[in-house]
Amino acid sequence: MNTSDAIELLKKKGYKTTGKRKDILSFFEDADGYRTAKDLIQHLESTYDGISFDTIYRNLHLYHEVGILEVTELNGEKHFRMNCASHHHHHFICKDCGKTKEIEVCPMEEVRKSLANYEIEDHKFEIYGLCPQCQDV
Repeated sequence: MNTSDAIELLKKKGYKTTGKRKDILSFFEDADGYRTAKDLIQHLESTYDGISFDTIYRNLHLYHEVGILEVTELNGEKHFRMNCASHHHHHFICKDCGKTKEIEVCPMEEVRKSLANYEIEDHKFEIYGLCPQCQDV
């Protein structure tokens, strides 16, 4: 998903697209991997003096709720990234820099065999570690 797609989705759902909301979307479109609310507020502070965490979290929650942002938890903190669900895949996530790498393999066929009498509604498969650049540091 890109900023234009996200803006169209917000409009379809009846939400306004302010300059601040567009800037938030651009931040995530340009980000290479997951980012925190703190990363976002630091990015926006120079443009929006006094921007609050409340404003940031409200928008992050909205974007996640409508399917614009994906969310994961790293080191006890929520991290967000632009939704890239154009096809089914999973992620390797670097615990230092937050960069992601798509993983095309899905373990669900084996899981379904192990849980034959269970109704699986959804799944998320993530692998955590260090990317090559962070290993070199």
